[in-house]
Amino acid sequence: MRRRTFLEGGLGAAAMLSSRSLLAFAETRPVVRTSAGEVRGATKDGIASFLGIPYGADTSTRRFQPPVPPTAWTGIRDCIRWGDRSPQLGGSSRARREEPKQNPDTFHLPPDEGPISEDCLHLNVWTPSPSRAGHKKRPVLFYIHGGAYNGGTVNAALYDGTRLAKRGDVVVVTVNHRLNAFGYLYLAELTNDPAYADSGNAGMLDLVLALRWVKDNIASFGGDPNRVTIWGQSGGGAKCATLMAMPAAHGLFHRVMSMSGQQVTAAPKKIATDRSRQFLAKLGLQDVSGTELRQKLDALPLETLEDAARVSGAWLPVVDGGALPRDPFDPDAPPLSNDVPMILGNTHDETRGLIGGGQPALFSITWEDLPAALQKNVGSFLGGMDPKDVVTKYRGWYPLYSPADVFFAAATAFRSWPGQVIEAERRAQSPASNRTWVYQMNWPSPVAGGKFKAPHTLDIPFFFDNLALSPGMIGATKDEIRRAQPLAEAMSQTLITYAKTGNPNNRAIPQWPSYDLSKRFTMMWETKPLVASDPRGEERRLAAQAHYRQPGT
Repeated sequence: MRRRTFLEGGLGAAAMLSSRSLLAFAETRPVVRTSAGEVRGATKDGIASFLGIPYGADTSTRRFQPPVPPTAWTGIRDCIRWGDRSPQLGGSSRARREEPKQNPDTFHLPPDEGPISEDCLHLNVWTPSPSRAGHKKRPVLFYIHGGAYNGGTVNAALYDGTRLAKRGDVVVVTVNHRLNAFGYLYLAELTNDPAYADSGNAGMLDLVLALRWVKDNIASFGGDPNRVTIWGQSGGGAKCATLMAMPAAHGLFHRVMSMSGQQVTAAPKKIATDRSRQFLAKLGLQDVSGTELRQKLDALPLETLEDAARVSGAWLPVVDGGALPRDPFDPDAPPLSNDVPMILGNTHDETRGLIGGGQPALFSITWEDLPAALQKNVGSFLGGMDPKDVVTKYRGWYPLYSPADVFFAAATAFRSWPGQVIEAERRAQSPASNRTWVYQMNWPSPVAGGKFKAPHTLDIPFFFDNLALSPGMIGATKDEIRRAQPLAEAMSQTLITYAKTGNPNNRAIPQWPSYDLSKRFTMMWETKPLVASDPRGEERRLAAQAHYRQPGT
């Protein structure tokens, strides 16, 4: 009896131990069923992550064509590593798994990761827990990366959704999609092949397919398909604006936040066709059409297409009358999205990174050389204004500014800010007038002695609450991170509240009124956030005289 009791007790304990081990394994390696098959993720800090989930099939078999859903798989697919990223205009499919490290003495983002291929339609999900019966569905934050329409990826530590998901009890999704010629080569005017009818917006249709994947699958990850916020920085913000004018995307998202990225107009057919004609000429295919063109394009190596894509630095979505029937924000805000709340923001010193990062001599420019530097770098945005007159205006407004300060302030006001102003004004003139908010990122980065101040991209680690993962943007010391953390908490909480309610107001910030044309209330993201009325109003009015036109359109 004693022996039997011992054996039974031992077997029971072993069974209990095995059950606990299986439960622990299931919690650390969660499995979720999607429409294409089961995926297995990993858990860290109480957040389950699923990396590299296919939302579309390999695009190498459908070059320059709309995407299709992935082929279903059997068994469980491990999703614990970044998926491939799209071919890059400035890179190569032969690129190393990680980009070269940036100069530690300049402002820079964490490196991009993962191989490059045409099998790039992957997304990533972070969730406090996959769906269980009776659990309340969480709002979804769907992030689109920057890099214009030419390059970029979400495969980087900067876009890790762990802290944001944990802080706000939200589901975070980040997405890769086709870029440059692979996503925006407009062939409809150069061939009668129906396969290419939507080729000028294939990259945008990738995003639509990803949003459809969210609608169909995100509930299984604990997300609410009826509370999806699309947000993006730079090119990602421009893609958000474009999605707002695309009928195929209507109803797939419910709030928008655009960060330093606007798309007032898209490429007209003529400009897009000329761009594509140059691309084909580079390949020696300018006289080929019909199905023969498709056969030849399909047969070319990826590297050859990448090289041809460099004929243009301005690949853009196309107003093709189909996928994109009109300009995103011209002549007005898209009526299709009037019922969708929108936040628009810019950083105070956009061009200190965008221009100054590649031309360090501008930080020590003289008054004598300043007008010529403005003409060289932003002359096309001045609308015929004499740069000497622009300098005179700025010296009058800001007598303590150095020549470099004037250069970057004027370059930002004429080049990087007007698109946001136009979009906000047109929203204010529409039925969406009480559902639009504007912000300005003022917090100065201490990196490189503080010379970059509040440059392009600076708001990303604050909204993601990823300061410690972004030393080249925030500073690497514990003290620098500690000083910035309260602002990151306020900004990320504001984004979370907006995702949940459609209104950004919360206890972490002062009352943030919606944007109108009389007060132009703007949230100023500083060490202590505050609201201002029409900040930089003189600069805004001066830049408006130049009649901004979107580059490449």
